[in-house]
Amino acid sequence: MTIDATTTPAPAAAPDPARPRRSRNQPRLGRLLSNVELLTAILLGVVSVTTAYASFQASLYDGETAKQFSAGQNAQTEAESLYLEANQQYIRDVQLWDRMTELQIEIDNIPEQAAASQLKYDTLLFTSVSETLNAAILWSAEQNAADPSGFVSPFESEQYQNTLYGAWAAEDDKSEAAFQAGDRADKHGDALTLTTVLMAISLFLLGVAAVARQLRVQLILIGAAMVIYAVSLGMTFSVPFIAW
Repeated sequence: MTIDATTTPAPAAAPDPARPRRSRNQPRLGRLLSNVELLTAILLGVVSVTTAYASFQASLYDGETAKQFSAGQNAQTEAESLYLEANQQYIRDVQLWDRMTELQIEIDNIPEQAAASQLKYDTLLFTSVSETLNAAILWSAEQNAADPSGFVSPFESEQYQNTLYGAWAAEDDKSEAAFQAGDRADKHGDALTLTTVLMAISLFLLGVAAVARQLRVQLILIGAAMVIYAVSLGMTFSVPFIAW
């Protein structure tokens, strides 16, 4: 029997639709997805560490705020005590000066009482007048002698006022400085707390990106997370470092 050399070959088998097609880009895509997952894991670690740092600094600023406010309150209490003490001394000095003025008028205008009034005046001057008030009295006498047209009270002396109320003023300034430092620390702590919130959002987006299957979705989530993280990082390092 003769074999026909021109016999038509059997047609190729149709591809099985249930069998997945292999693409030449599939290994490259797999490597890219693997690298993105590694990058996401690294970024998660970096953002986590930075978040912990910001949270730690915020807690330190909270403690600094409490410390400064406590110091300011204590200084304010001390300042009030010093002011009351100085004010009581001022009232005593005014009353003493009024009495000495009356005695001086008696010395100058009532001859029969001049000796007794002078004795009382000298006794008060020796026993009750402080060095501060005595210096103010001498200063007042000099001012009045230089310009008899007006009267200058001893209590107008700046030296007298500074000596009497200087301790109160210094303590009051100390209290004000402590309160201002507390306000600054409170604002820094609030700023760091805000950065931790922003970093938490970045962590959430990176966590979603880590489990996403589509490369495009992963890249979008990572990009958004890094933008938020960059903003929060700038805010974090704009706050002065506080030692612990």
